[in-house]
Amino acid sequence: MRRALAALVGLAALALSGAQEAPSGVRLDVVMAESPAARLSDYGLFQDPGARSPSPRVTPYELTTPLFSDYAVKHRYIFTPDGKSAAYQADGPLEFPVGSVLVKTFAFAPDLRQPTVGERYVETRLLIRKADGWTALAYVWNADQTEAVLKRTGGRLDVSFIDPSGVPQAISYLVPNQNQCKTCHSADGELVPIGPKARNLNRDLDYGDRTQNQLAAWRRLGHLSGGPHPAEAPRMAAWDDMSEPLEARARAYLDVNCAHCHSPAGMASTSGLYLGVDERRLVHLGVGKSPVAAGRGSGGLAVSIAPGRPDRSIMVYRMASTDPGIMMPELGRALPHKEGTTLVADYIASLQPAASP
Repeated sequence: MRRALAALVGLAALALSGAQEAPSGVRLDVVMAESPAARLSDYGLFQDPGARSPSPRVTPYELTTPLFSDYAVKHRYIFTPDGKSAAYQADGPLEFPVGSVLVKTFAFAPDLRQPTVGERYVETRLLIRKADGWTALAYVWNADQTEAVLKRTGGRLDVSFIDPSGVPQAISYLVPNQNQCKTCHSADGELVPIGPKARNLNRDLDYGDRTQNQLAAWRRLGHLSGGPHPAEAPRMAAWDDMSEPLEARARAYLDVNCAHCHSPAGMASTSGLYLGVDERRLVHLGVGKSPVAAGRGSGGLAVSIAPGRPDRSIMVYRMASTDPGIMMPELGRALPHKEGTTLVADYIASLQPAASP
């Protein structure tokens, strides 16, 4: 109520003063400017101060299996300039045109068992496609929820909530600096998106006036060109859909949460542990694989995945940890993902142990 009243008062004041017009659309000049805007509102991505109503050509989207970030609720949007669209790619992120913006807002409610009640925005991250590559920016929301300001150096925010299982949590939430963004969003040294791949977008979404497959909707709205019918496109399993096979769900989870680093092109390429959903070589998936560098992160265990023995698997040990020198992923979370760790442990438990020599 307070936020709604503040927004109404602000709009009324603007109307009376005539000092500023309400934003009518995305300001491509600001998007493409050499220096980032100081405020999120400067881009014109949203029509309201609270960034709840997207501007024209700013379209919400969801991922079939998203990255875990301390149980944060995430609101995602895509913008492509008028007349330009992303090129379909069967593997990897779509090829977005210059001027594209990927928007992701992180939010928490007091009780995440009711995520829409009392929800508050914490930060909004932008990935902007410039002529020379992608730029990552973080904007932190003010207490009144009326503006988010640029925070290039990152920082820590105190956030408290009740998690989806009913457990109270108090965390030091990380707003990443630009170097930390590059740690995860890196492929062969270039900054790239992680989530918006054809396989991870190939799902239905309610657009208000209709429910439609996202790949089809993006083509209809001019965000995407090329590619097969969604029924013939690759599709990622939903990690939490119990009707899907256990292995497919676990592999999807590891792909989204780990493979941006654990891939031949990622920051953890030298580990030899490659967790992309298309990887088929057992040793690179961690089965019976000894770590390249042991140390404290191994927990005294011998291999990344011990088939049939999650309790003897380094992967589960590191996923369950909150020790900065042990936990994986090492960035983007303060809490272990209990449900995700259980999923991977169940998957490892289902694997047939190797025959004795």
